[in-house]
Amino acid sequence: MYTSYYKLREEPFRLTSDPRFFHLAEPHAAALATLVEAVMRRKGFVLMTGPIGTGKTTVVHTALQILTERATTNHPMSSAFILNPTLSREEFLEMILTEFEIPCATTSKPARLAALHRMLLETQRKGGTSLLLVDEAHLLPSELLEEIRLLSNADTYQEKLLQIVLCGQPELLGILRKPEMRALRQRVASSCSLRPLNLTEVSAYIAERLHSAGYRGTTTLFPTQAIEEIVRLTEGVPRLINLLCDGCLTVGYKRQRPAIDRLIVEEASLELGLHEKEADVRQDEKLVAVGNGTGGGGAISDASIGSALDLLIAAMKRRSALVPAVEEMHPEINIKKQVAVTVNAIQEKDPAGDKTIESAVDTLVQAMKQRRSSSLEL
Repeated sequence: MYTSYYKLREEPFRLTSDPRFFHLAEPHAAALATLVEAVMRRKGFVLMTGPIGTGKTTVVHTALQILTERATTNHPMSSAFILNPTLSREEFLEMILTEFEIPCATTSKPARLAALHRMLLETQRKGGTSLLLVDEAHLLPSELLEEIRLLSNADTYQEKLLQIVLCGQPELLGILRKPEMRALRQRVASSCSLRPLNLTEVSAYIAERLHSAGYRGTTTLFPTQAIEEIVRLTEGVPRLINLLCDGCLTVGYKRQRPAIDRLIVEEASLELGLHEKEADVRQDEKLVAVGNGTGGGGAISDASIGSALDLLIAAMKRRSALVPAVEEMHPEINIKKQVAVTVNAIQEKDPAGDKTIESAVDTLVQAMKQRRSSSLEL
């Protein structure tokens, strides 16, 4: 539709969690660093929260890709990604075994737990990491949260056997503050939160996605006035920014406009009904809670951490051209396997890139570890 008119290779504002379009704004950089560091150091529980549409799932997918890329060298990774946690206890355990690809001849809970524990021990003996990712964790009922807490008891004398990431909306923080959740709350080793983007971050976000989609024109598609209107209408929420920018390009193509102006933004927003959503977005923003400090700018401001993150994202973006085309992917396979297919395809074409990824992750983990130690001394 508008891609050829604006000389784009693909649509830049799709509502998918494609790591190729990951933009390292400050809150996302902090969250990504926290997730990667917590998993690599086998800290057990890590919590990520953020209002609707702020990019939680994208951060999780990017962290999973980074960890998977590093794992293919000498650190095997076993992962289970639960996208819909509205399950019974039996269904949840069955889903975990399915995701980890653990065979179990019986459906009894003791047998399933024993099979899971054997897998965790085997992965740990190989020097690998077992990771459970639960998206939409604010939908978890109390009994499932307790089940997850009990799964976290699996450990050796040195480290946790299962790394658990709970990702959800700010309501999750309220759930964990309940008295009956005290035992689980005390297990959370790291936490981070996402927030809407400011004007400067939105401008960089739009430019980065256009560049990732192949735009190399000398004309600015989204001038400052248009971006200011986009920020006003979306309150800086990435998902709404994607919706509105895609609508703007569609309207711009219909009107044969080489650049997006405020009138186009206004027309696109009316079609999407964003004016009615502004109040909801502001309410979501008020719900953002502060974690244990790892999600703020202070804990991630160290130059070495920033350099490691920059190196990591730059390496992943250089590899984006090697990602299989959309038509080569199989929509019926789950996210974890899609990541594995992508990583395998990339490594066949760029085996030397593994060292860059591994070095950057190691630098990131060490820098954050030193930073945390310095904070504790203070």
